[in-house]
Amino acid sequence: MIDFCHNVLVLAPHTDDGELGAGGTISKLIESGKNVYYAAFSTAEESIPDGFEKDILKKEVRNATKKLGIKPENLFIFNYEVRKLNYVRQEILEELIQLRQKLSIDLVLMPSLNDIHQDHTTVAQEGLRAFKTKTILGYELIWNNLSFNTTAFIKLDKQHIQKKADALKEYTSQQGRDYMSEEFIFSLAKARGVQIGAQFAESFEVIRLVAN
Repeated sequence: MIDFCHNVLVLAPHTDDGELGAGGTISKLIESGKNVYYAAFSTAEESIPDGFEKDILKKEVRNATKKLGIKPENLFIFNYEVRKLNYVRQEILEELIQLRQKLSIDLVLMPSLNDIHQDHTTVAQEGLRAFKTKTILGYELIWNNLSFNTTAFIKLDKQHIQKKADALKEYTSQQGRDYMSEEFIFSLAKARGVQIGAQFAESFEVIRLVAN
């Protein structure tokens, strides 16, 4: 699956979504010489826990994506208000179209179309509109998915999952959430690996598959 692509765009409604849904795959793509871009649409300043700077997630996403191997110049951070992305869907679509025009993207990784979080739904729908001529895989965030079709798997090694877990540790403002724990990250990767007879894997929904 990863051999056909060279330029990959990860769409994250909020900082950390891309790492949670596809961190192991991002690590493997970069290890394989692929060029990975990451676009985060909200730094959730309105939801930052007490005791942290309001822009802490900007710093954390820079550190986390750097740990995965994403180049600083390949990171795009937007400042839309958390839980209100659906109010600015046209602006988000225009941002995505600009990225499409600027970057020669082969593969898009974004939230599942079945993700029930309003911000995730918006980014997934507008991502499909903007990149409908490209291959699109929806990543899973199981706490937001009432249903998820495991129609694609990326086999991963332990070091890819460890890099994912280490990247997520950069989000000090988000620690304490169950899905941020290293134990959960490895458990889900192990479960997905069992489905395909591999040690570890991440699963995706095939939203669009374009082959030459």
